[in-house]
Amino acid sequence: PVSPYGVSKLAAEQLCYLYHVNYGVPTVSLRYFTVYGPRQRPDMGFHKFLRATMEERPIAVYGDGEQTRDFTFVDDAAGATATAALRGVPGRVYNIGGGSRVSLNAVFSIIGDVVGKAPILAREANQKGDMRHTYADTTLARTDLGFAPTVDLPRGLAAEYEWLKQTL
Repeated sequence: PVSPYGVSKLAAEQLCYLYHVNYGVPTVSLRYFTVYGPRQRPDMGFHKFLRATMEERPIAVYGDGEQTRDFTFVDDAAGATATAALRGVPGRVYNIGGGSRVSLNAVFSIIGDVVGKAPILAREANQKGDMRHTYADTTLARTDLGFAPTVDLPRGLAAEYEWLKQTL
């Protein structure tokens, strides 16, 4: 990890592993890759992006927008969590992701389709410590937990948008 956030997550996983190995506590760690969906906190990316597009306000985009992320719909994350509590192998770490890398520019295109108007993008300089690409290798989660994402990004963003329209 090259960010304080990433280091804190790795440290937490190591503490869980330590308690498993040294004291027999059956810990399982899950690495969630950008969870989104209805009821997302207002300070989180997709909530902010959807709302700004709805209200025709600019969205700060750091870098060229070609950085990629793996996005996970909240129902898929919740299902993986419940399954890991029952079937997870103690001491293991599982990546929980949506199953595909998507660029931020592609996200903004999907948001434009979902909302019915193009987002207004304000380009900013890259942020230090921001990873260029992230992707969840879910092989272990598929093997041990039977994990498979069920909601793709367009459907997930549409669900969050519908919730946000009702909330606002």
